[in-house]
Amino acid sequence: MKIALLGVGRMGHELGLHLLQAGHHVTAWNRTASAVDRLHDAGAIPVGSAEEAVEGADVVLTVLFGPDAVRDVVLSGLAIPAEAVWLDVTTVSPEDAREFADYAAAAGIRYVHGPVIGSLAPARAGTLGVLLGGATGDLDVVAPLAALWGDAGRVRRLASPAEAATGKLLANLALGVTLQGLVEALRLGRANGLDAAAVLDLLQGTGLGAIAGMKGAVITEGSFGDTQFSVDLLAKDARLVLRSTPDPLPAVTALLQSLTEAQRAGAGDDDIAVVAKPELG
Repeated sequence: MKIALLGVGRMGHELGLHLLQAGHHVTAWNRTASAVDRLHDAGAIPVGSAEEAVEGADVVLTVLFGPDAVRDVVLSGLAIPAEAVWLDVTTVSPEDAREFADYAAAAGIRYVHGPVIGSLAPARAGTLGVLLGGATGDLDVVAPLAALWGDAGRVRRLASPAEAATGKLLANLALGVTLQGLVEALRLGRANGLDAAAVLDLLQGTGLGAIAGMKGAVITEGSFGDTQFSVDLLAKDARLVLRSTPDPLPAVTALLQSLTEAQRAGAGDDDIAVVAKPELG
């Protein structure tokens, strides 16, 4: 298939590699052109504009920072070919997904929202979760692509793009709230004379055991530069969560405060585990 990849950040790069390794023809564009260099080395064709990328494409894959980037790149009038399917992996709110679906329908574009669940390590291993929301015929087109980066048991078909968007926000809420719980556990332990290693050990077998196992070594080593999921991305997603319900979400609000403090400290591009740094003493 001829695939236009719009957005070659950390996740876009990994998805692009899977497409190339499967033998697909990938035309790649990114606002910062140098971001395409590594994918070019793997066989992708870099182009200078989104318009050039989508010419003749069978699938247009967008992996952008957030809904505003989708509006700027696609809803500004990008000429996606009539028979192509637009597969948007960008994390957006349910309201955004409904807006994009309405835009696509009015423009005669086949639209699937396909956010992924997981960070860079499972992306490289092809074991991400994938939520595909859209019309059945359109899902049939993109499902084989999603299977390249998604674990076979974790690629789910959903009735609508908005449902897929909701599922993605639920997953990131779960990740973020447990991360905030880990921060507060470290805070409690430090107040009572326990270092981070001791707290992480005591959390084994608890509800915070999974996040402690996932991020424990990064925290104890104090090495936050190997970013699997950045502070900036999770902060953006936390804001999407808060905007997607009129009801209070105090745990997400506390998470966003921790992420915002990390951003103010200049750690926005660091791994989300950096929110625990102030608890290390």
